[in-house]
Amino acid sequence: MTTNISEINQYDNLGLIAKQLVDGFITGLHKSPYHGFSVEFAEHKLYNYGESTRHIDWKVFSRTDRLYTKQYEEETNLRCRILIDNSASMHYPMPGKDKLKFSVFAASALSYLLTKQRDVVGLSVFSDRIEEETELRSTKAHLNSILTKLSELQETTPAKKTDISSVLHEMADKIHKRSLVVIFSDMFQNTDEDDLLSALQHLKHNKHEVILFHVSDYSSELNFEFEDRPYKFIDIETNESVKVNPHDVKDVYRKEMAKFYQDLKIKCGMMKVDFVPVNTNDSFDKILGAYLIKRKKMR
Repeated sequence: MTTNISEINQYDNLGLIAKQLVDGFITGLHKSPYHGFSVEFAEHKLYNYGESTRHIDWKVFSRTDRLYTKQYEEETNLRCRILIDNSASMHYPMPGKDKLKFSVFAASALSYLLTKQRDVVGLSVFSDRIEEETELRSTKAHLNSILTKLSELQETTPAKKTDISSVLHEMADKIHKRSLVVIFSDMFQNTDEDDLLSALQHLKHNKHEVILFHVSDYSSELNFEFEDRPYKFIDIETNESVKVNPHDVKDVYRKEMAKFYQDLKIKCGMMKVDFVPVNTNDSFDKILGAYLIKRKKMR
């Protein structure tokens, strides 16, 4: 089963949407990813009469004629910090079909899945600074708090600039225990590209695992698909504008954007940052699948 943003506009409740996205995704898997996530078998212990017989290993009894119980130990919970870019460019191209809305739905589904797996999750929202931040917890009440913040995020006014580099440096300094850091961003900012890569490297230097979901509107941002007529393009973060016919610059634009995306992908690969290109029309299964692969590697 695959679900994209156009198929879930009929729903208003973010918690319901998150549950449906995750349950639909899990139904489509051949094997449940929950198996073995909560506890792991550790060893056998000789059974003491009077104890519960729930964990007696009857297969061992049939071979040895002695009663042993299975001892389990809880797995160490995964710690996940979700970062969502709330700068003006994330509100492109239009309300209801913007990069932020896609990121909100994806982060909601991810938070629901993490909580269901008894992992701890925290949310950070940023633009040129950290705007919102929650603690790391795994309770249902905490999940509801995250979903509420994400729902409110869609109502924010897109009038903010981006400073991803300084935010990632700050997060790298604040996250003390090894964690999975999940970033939803278009990675557009006015500072030098080296600053951005240095910030990602800072996260990796602190032993965190990082997934970058690079969110874009492929039709306009990557392929520059506009009608052959004059347009006035306005930078929604700086208000700078330029009048141009898309046909005149399309080839050059595509070449430069392809280079930007490819350079980012290669450098993330060099730093062992999981780079996941995401079109706002993609299925959310892509997000959940990438997370499960990363989680399995961290176990």
